[in-house]
Amino acid sequence: MKIFAIGRNYADHVKELNNERPESPVVFMKPDTALLRENAPFYYPDFSQDVHHEVEIVLKVCKEGKHIDEKFAHKYYDELAIGIDFTARDLQQKLKEKGLPWEIAKGFNGSAPVSNFVPVSQFTDLQNINFSLNVNGQLRQQGNTQMMMYRFDYIVSYLSKFFTLKKGDLIFTGTPAGVAPVQIGDRLEAAIEGEVMLDFLVK
Repeated sequence: MKIFAIGRNYADHVKELNNERPESPVVFMKPDTALLRENAPFYYPDFSQDVHHEVEIVLKVCKEGKHIDEKFAHKYYDELAIGIDFTARDLQQKLKEKGLPWEIAKGFNGSAPVSNFVPVSQFTDLQNINFSLNVNGQLRQQGNTQMMMYRFDYIVSYLSKFFTLKKGDLIFTGTPAGVAPVQIGDRLEAAIEGEVMLDFLVK
């Protein structure tokens, strides 16, 4: 099982981090050891003092494919969830300044909490899904998939040019503005269309 992630896919998030607007999807990966399920707690790593939350819609690949035409991409995922892309921002910044890869800032253990998956068929419009993140009862992030620069089908098609997608692979599709640090003791609640699907503690 592979975990793909798309960076800089919401213009407001690109702006808040003073990043350049990408000409094509920014792709990185997390190992399967990053995955957190069943609302398991996130244990704050001792190698960072600045871990940020990034709430995202996550797609689950339902069949194998490569070189997928965008018009057929919708046939390659049938479920979605909400997830958090935890980022060790201090490590990432140091590595970016040196022009080095930043996998350790994104792919560390437990850095990818994901909720239970629901069928995409229960949504009338995949390009109009509201999602949000509350931390300690306060709204931190709020987004809608219509704000994405690269839509689900384009992302799937684009990834399949470089990687064979296999059943069970996960795709984090990008985060809106509002990313911020988490602290030990925080409670994170992530929702799709107002329904809380992810609820866990930072320890």
